[in-house]
Amino acid sequence: MPITLGTSPSDPDVDDWHSVVTAAHTHDLPAGVPAPGRAESAGKLQVPSARGRVVNFVVPAADGANAYEGVASLLLPSDPGNEHTASLDTLAVRPDARGRGVGAQLWEAVRGELAAAGRTSVSTVLELGGAGERFATARDFENVLPITWYVQDTTLPRPDGELPDGYAFVEWPGVVPDHLADAAAVAHAAMEDAPSGDRDEAVPVWDADRMRAAGQVILDRGGVMLTVAAVDARGEVAAYTELVLRDPSDVRALQYDTVVVPGHRGRGLGRAVKLRMLRVLAEGYPGVRQIGTTVADENGPMRAVNEALGYGRERGSGVFQAKV
Repeated sequence: MPITLGTSPSDPDVDDWHSVVTAAHTHDLPAGVPAPGRAESAGKLQVPSARGRVVNFVVPAADGANAYEGVASLLLPSDPGNEHTASLDTLAVRPDARGRGVGAQLWEAVRGELAAAGRTSVSTVLELGGAGERFATARDFENVLPITWYVQDTTLPRPDGELPDGYAFVEWPGVVPDHLADAAAVAHAAMEDAPSGDRDEAVPVWDADRMRAAGQVILDRGGVMLTVAAVDARGEVAAYTELVLRDPSDVRALQYDTVVVPGHRGRGLGRAVKLRMLRVLAEGYPGVRQIGTTVADENGPMRAVNEALGYGRERGSGVFQAKV
């Protein structure tokens, strides 16, 4: 039966958790998709989320050959407007332990926590056509936002980003600088018009403190965060793009948000900050060979920008949601 993992798991606990998620990743995903590193697993287990309370479950192995047969991680958001929903970040079963009801046990533990917390919906991101989708759809999950993974080869030559008159690049590693925090939060609000499908989730209200907290969690978990922004003459952040390395040794960076504020669209700012980011990445982290990103299938403008930058389709995915 599942047990709850404490908020301060030991290093052996982290190792046992990590062995499950990497075994499941290797079995379920294409060979070219990098598995999460141990630093990422440790960070998620040992550093609290800035978004809410996280509950982690494990199913101990019956035969003692492995410590865990399956693991699950549930985020219960605390931001206003999302006290009714939750996010299932992980539900993984070791391949050699499948077919024994381990996943079903974890799901029942998750359902119990959702009920106790008064949550009425839960969402998760799944690969299309795999074991996760089959497991979820059998439990009334629906794909409410089809998304696709795209990958860019960072080693190919590309031009430097160029901005139109009146804008300047500003770059920073880690947490947003104090003098730009308010402007960055205003720019982030432009994400409100990004496609969200039928997700039962309110758009969070972003302010300077939330921007700082989100960046700090990435750093506290051992990761790297890079931001390139286009700032206008008034000091407003007109556009920005973020990259994250879950571990400094990663060969694939993850594209986080790319935002262009509505009043500044149509001027090539999205393309410019992304091209500039390639230069920043090459200078600071030459070992990175790829950038991976997800884009909602209905987000035509961003797909067009990425296609022009050489992103190629890797695999289909989706945000799946269930009422509970």
